[in-house]
Formats: sequence, C-alpha cells, structure tokens
Amino acid sequence: MEREVVIETENLWKSYDLGTQKVDVLKDISLQIYKGGFYSIMGPSGSGKSTLLYLLGGLDKPSQGSIKVNGKELMVMKDKDSSIMRRRDIGFVFQFYNLIPNLSVEENILLPVLLDGQKVKKHKERLDEILEIVGLAERRKYTPRELSGGQQQRVAIARALMNNPDIILADEPIGNLDSKTGTEIMLLLQKINREEGKTIVQVTHSRESANYGTDLIMVKDGEISHIEENIQSVQIAL
Repeated sequence: MEREVVIETENLWKSYDLGTQKVDVLKDISLQIYKGGFYSIMGPSGSGKSTLLYLLGGLDKPSQGSIKVNGKELMVMKDKDSSIMRRRDIGFVFQFYNLIPNLSVEENILLPVLLDGQKVKKHKERLDEILEIVGLAERRKYTPRELSGGQQQRVAIARALMNNPDIILADEPIGNLDSKTGTEIMLLLQKINREEGKTIVQVTHSRESANYGTDLIMVKDGEISHIEENIQSVQIAL
C-alpha cells in the first residue's frame, strides 16, 4: 500500500536580508512527511531546523518554494484559510508551554475550540478523553503555576490534541525539562503517535529523543544532509 503524504515541500528556501547581505537560512529543501510517522529534525544550533518546523506549520512564510499540508498549498492560501488550517489540521507544542497563567488546565486545553468559534459544551467528552491520555484528569481545575514543568507540557500537548488534528509539530518539547520528566514526555508523544495515529514532527538536539520516533531528518547549514528511516530504538512500555 502506498504511504500517504501529509506534508510535502519542494525547493523550499528561506532567506533574510541583513544590511546589504542576503542570508540563506534554508536552501532548496524538498521533503515528504508521511501519515503516521514520528519525525525528528536534528542539527546544530543555527542550522535552520526550527525555521523549517515553523514553515511546515504555516507560522512563517518561505522566500520561495512550495509547502503542501494535506494536499493544500500554503503559499496560495488566504490568511483566514491559513489560520483555520493551523487550528484544525495542526497542533503545536513549544518548549516554553505558552499557557495562560490565570486559566485552569481545562480552560487552557479548550482554547483552540474557543478560537475556532465552537461551543465548549460539545467538546466535554473529548476534553475528558484528552485529560486521561495526558494523565491530568485530577488536576483539571489547577492553574499552570500549581503544576510542575512536565505537567505544564502535558497541558500544552493536550491543547494541541483538542481539535483532533492530523499533525502535531513540537519545537524542543523537552528542552526545558529534566531528563526523567523529559523521558516521560517523550513516551507520551510516542504513545500519541502510536495509539492516536497522529503524525508528529519534532525539533530536537538529542539523538536519545529522536530514538522515540520513526524517522530522523538531519539538517546542516540550512540543507538536509541525510534522512534515516525506521530508527526507532526506544519502545513504549504498554
């Protein structure tokens, strides 16, 4: 059976003008992300890996080239359609959680529903399900300041899952956590990939973190140096 492509880039470039100089952050990136994969983008600081992730999610625009998400070309989308796509098709997880401090756990998780103009009541069952997945059912009324860093990242992951997107993009999801908590978060992401069928693309500095996934994309000096498939060596404890 032919694998389904959910994100595809062709001849993707990202450049910035610094004074009279043009700096190429990404150079001629052509890449396919397949449905159900767990991809890790690795590379040295300044290699362009986070820039690539933001382009894949429509958070930034390329200087030239093509990006398709679920067959839709981002470069020709109107801003309104692009915003809807980011809310419904993609969930984002960031290193520093980006939670709203004075909202409860469940209120933070429900934000994508509110931003999409949907009624919260219709999503109660989904909210309960997600709280169980991330292990925070008993802390649903807590605020972020009452949670550990790992628990806050679980809230961020739950928020990313709320609209049931096909794709989760994670930028250094354990970069702000200790090693034990980081392992717990990586196991949670692996579980979501396997049991929920979500396609995950993460940026990481760590080969250890990459080993929880299925494929490794190495970026160096703005270019893909190589791709390793079927790398997964850490198995989830079921």
